[in-house]
Amino acid sequence: MTLTEQVAKNIIKKLLKGEDYRIEVINLINAEFLQFAIEFFKKIVNAKLKSQNITSDWYKNEFLNPKLPPKEIAINSGLNKKTIHNMFNSSTKEIIIDASNEHYDILYKSIQQLVKDEHELELTLTIKFKGVSVDLNVSESLIVINTLAVKRSELRGGLWSTAGKRVEKPLMETICKLYSVNQNNYNAKFKKNIAKGFDREIDFYLINGNSEYLCEVKLMGIGNPESADAVIARSTNVFIADKLSIQNKNQLDSLKINWVELRSENGFRRFKIALENLKIPYEDYNGNLDYDLEKIFSEIFQKEV
Repeated sequence: MTLTEQVAKNIIKKLLKGEDYRIEVINLINAEFLQFAIEFFKKIVNAKLKSQNITSDWYKNEFLNPKLPPKEIAINSGLNKKTIHNMFNSSTKEIIIDASNEHYDILYKSIQQLVKDEHELELTLTIKFKGVSVDLNVSESLIVINTLAVKRSELRGGLWSTAGKRVEKPLMETICKLYSVNQNNYNAKFKKNIAKGFDREIDFYLINGNSEYLCEVKLMGIGNPESADAVIARSTNVFIADKLSIQNKNQLDSLKINWVELRSENGFRRFKIALENLKIPYEDYNGNLDYDLEKIFSEIFQKEV
């Protein structure tokens, strides 16, 4: 599950042009999901053909096999690793295996009952690969469909979250460079999340002498006030969002928090108001965005490699 450098560039371009960036993430989700689905169907064909006894639970034997990676076992059972961690406050392999098996058994019984109640329903999922064909009955088909749904949901949540984190630092650096802000007047700090042990979050600051001003990027849409509330709670000085409601703007103004709404009429150009308020030296931007972004990207992404 990766957000490529090119996708990050495309997202930043769309944000700065006041365009909807979401199609970039959606395209990535589609590509990841379709690739997973194809590989999953190939595994199903092989697993079904290997089953010696058609009455045995071939799916559970093959797809909940303890030898598989824990994350894969969870998905195959109709759960995901994050959900299991939230349920048990742990995601060790042993817990994932136990939780996955328990959930699968409950799911299978529910499907069996549903099939019994809806006895007039006929469904056969036929998968053909390299000339070999296998048929899945109603119960087996519903299990496979559920697994695909869970996987897409996991990809969706993960990639939307990744998009915001991956884009925050280069977006802020790009805007600073568009306004010719000196590199001594901004800095990105990596903050280790001690609770998770390995995850890192980025805090971006504008700097004026000994004063540091926290900047936050939230690629949220209107109707999501929680993100704005979180920014307020962190004593943010500059808040950059995709969309902001009138209530968000009024609340931020009352707290003297500088804000930039990228999808508004002035878009990123409102950033200079924040620079003025924080007394950060800058030069007004009047260049060609397409040309300048390519030049800036070559500097920023080269530096990150």
